[in-house]
Amino acid sequence: MARFENRIALVTGAASGIGKRLAERFAAEGAVAVIADLKLDAAQATADEIVAKGGKAYAVVMDVSEEEQVGKAIDEVVAHFGRIDVLVSNAGIQIVKPLVDFGFGDWKKILAIQLDGAFLTTRACLPHMYKAGYGRVVYVGSVHSKEASKLKAAYVTAKHGLIGLAKVLAKEGAEHNVAANVVCPGFVRTPLVEKQIPEQASELGMSEQDVVRTVMLKDTIDGQFTTVDEVADMVLFYASASSVAHSGQSAVVSHGWFMQ
Repeated sequence: MARFENRIALVTGAASGIGKRLAERFAAEGAVAVIADLKLDAAQATADEIVAKGGKAYAVVMDVSEEEQVGKAIDEVVAHFGRIDVLVSNAGIQIVKPLVDFGFGDWKKILAIQLDGAFLTTRACLPHMYKAGYGRVVYVGSVHSKEASKLKAAYVTAKHGLIGLAKVLAKEGAEHNVAANVVCPGFVRTPLVEKQIPEQASELGMSEQDVVRTVMLKDTIDGQFTTVDEVADMVLFYASASSVAHSGQSAVVSHGWFMQ
C-alpha cells in the first residue's frame, strides 16, 4: 500500500516551483493532491498534469492572505472529499531590499502571504483534522527560519515566525493526533531564487557568481543548491502517518545533509 493511499493532501502555492513538486510526489505515493494556488487556471494545469500521469489531483483557487477565500477553498475540499489529512503551507514570495529602504507595503505583503497565510490555512483545516482525530501540518520554512541574510528583513521575520506557529500547534494538536513541523530548506534554484541573484548582485555591489558562492551557498558543506526532491523527501516524511507530533521541531535541509 502506498504511503499516502487515499489521503487528502493540500499544498498551497502548488502550481509551480517547490509546491508543484510536492504535489507530484504526494500523488505518486497515492494521495489526492489538492493544488491550491492564486490562479485557478495554473492550479488546474498542474492538476491535469498529475492526472495525465495516473495520479489523483484537485485544483482550488486560494489567495492564502484572504481569510474568506481560504475558508471557502477548505470548505470546498472537505465537501468534495470529506476531510483534509495533510496541509503543506508552502505559498510564498520574496522582495529584496535593504531594511532602510523596505516599504511598509512590501513588508505587509510578505508577512500576509508567508505568515498570515500559514495561520489562516491552518486554522481553517484544524476543525476537520480535530474531528477526524488525525492531521499532519508541514510548514515550508527556509534556512532563514534559523539564520538571517541582508536585504530580506520581512522574509526572515516571516520564516522565523513559522517555527513559533508550529511549536504552538504541536502542543495544541498533539491530543488530537495532529502533528506540526517546519522544513527549512537551503537555497533551492527555483524561479524565485533565480530572480534574487541579479537583485542581490546589484544591491551588494558584487557579481552574480559571487552572490551564489559567498551569499547563498557559503554555509553549505558541498557548495551545492538544495534540490526540490530533497525538500520533498523531508516534507513527505513529516506528512506521513508514522511521523510523530514534535514540539514544533524543525528540519534544516541543505544539500546532502539534514539537521534536526
